[in-house]
Amino acid sequence: MIENKKTMVVSFSEKYLLTVKEAAAYFGIGEKRIRFLVNENPCLGLHNGDRTMVHRKKFEKYIDETSCI
Repeated sequence: MIENKKTMVVSFSEKYLLTVKEAAAYFGIGEKRIRFLVNENPCLGLHNGDRTMVHRKKFEKYIDETSCI
């Protein structure tokens, strides 16, 4: 975690939830595919209003256990 007077920056690997855009960058998977996977497997994320959030650790485990995305 990097902190200064104006902002606090937290790396993706320290975050509990990622936005779809962050998850796409972190996992190297397209945003549409991530949205599809979270919609098909609700345990991988949650919806906050119209915003989809991805559980980073659960998604990592899912990726580790699957052979095809």
